Amino acid sequence: MKSHLGRRAFSAMELHTLFNGYIYGDEKQPREQPKHWHFWLPLIAYYTGAYSDEIGSLTFSDLTTQESVTGFNFHTHGKLKPRFIPIHTALWQAGLEQYIGFVKSHGHTRLLFDLPSKSGRYSEKVRIWFSGEGERMGYLQKCGLPNVDQQGHKTAISSLRLNFEQQVRIAAIQRAEKPVFHYLMGLKDDNLLEQPSAISLKKIVAPIRVINSNVHWQRFLDRHS
Repeated sequence: MKSHLGRRAFSAMELHTLFNGYIYGDEKQPREQPKHWHFWLPLIAYYTGAYSDEIGSLTFSDLTTQESVTGFNFHTHGKLKPRFIPIHTALWQAGLEQYIGFVKSHGHTRLLFDLPSKSGRYSEKVRIWFSGEGERMGYLQKCGLPNVDQQGHKTAISSLRLNFEQQVRIAAIQRAEKPVFHYLMGLKDDNLLEQPSAISLKKIVAPIRVINSNVHWQRFLDRHS
């Protein structure tokens, strides 16, 4: 296998393939053991730019509403600054409110309650499921996508952060709000003395492209019921 030169964002066609794959379709795969986090984690990663460990760590106390805008508070990544990311409309349309009710009704406090941790981290389990390991194929390969392309660039679950970055950068530049872009990415910005308003953050996140408007958690449940 060619050694990779670095991680890249997914192309538009690759995103279409991922979010129209079997997880978001109607047929259960042979020997598949579907988990709720299989459905939600890639979606949340794409619409928030957060890493797997940050998403896996989310509890209901991390869901807050500011200025009538509900979002996730990410604060568990040592190299990134804490940040409030408005929840994109597509996540609500995918059944997030119903899912939250389901998780709470079962007494769980962590959003992705069925994602186990290993040594306090969630990313290892996510990496193996998404990218595979050894002879074990991941969701990426099952969708017909390679880990490393012909140019030697790698794609992984964290590539979805790069797709988020590309899109919010454009939106922030168009609105002349580059410090807001840095805030959303959890990056240091000396010109940003306080958290941008939730309304401003929502205006930068809102234009993120919806890949598959037919994605819904109930469809996921129906697929393996």
